[in-house]
Amino acid sequence: MSLLRLFCDFDGRIGLRAFWAGSIAVAVAMFAVQRVAPALLDRSNAQFVIAFANAFALFPLAALAAKRAVDRGGSSLFGILLVCAIVLPEQARPLLSIGWRPSLEAIVTIAWVVALIDLGLMPSARSDEPALAAAPAGAKAAE
Repeated sequence: MSLLRLFCDFDGRIGLRAFWAGSIAVAVAMFAVQRVAPALLDRSNAQFVIAFANAFALFPLAALAAKRAVDRGGSSLFGILLVCAIVLPEQARPLLSIGWRPSLEAIVTIAWVVALIDLGLMPSARSDEPALAAAPAGAKAAE
């Protein structure tokens, strides 16, 4: 699978290795932007570049999660909603009163745990190899 299709296409399936490699690549790119922008730009422009990069990173992360959710036997919408549940509450924090902050942190924590377990650790639900027919009960194994 090409890098363009991996990060920009919401159709298809990817395995654990491609999911983790793509997720790490996006995280490294974001880390680089967050370190390089303040060194090269003044404070306000650096914050703008970092905010733009954070928003732009949602797309490849959602594409990775959508493909991995399909590989796990679910809907691509499930992967997209997980990414939104992880990222968007942090963006809504300044708009809400302080009483909502623990609820937002709980939503983000639950979404991280579900994403880690379901998308990041569980094996594929479907296999490309044809399934072998189960032997009837009481049948002898072929020699």
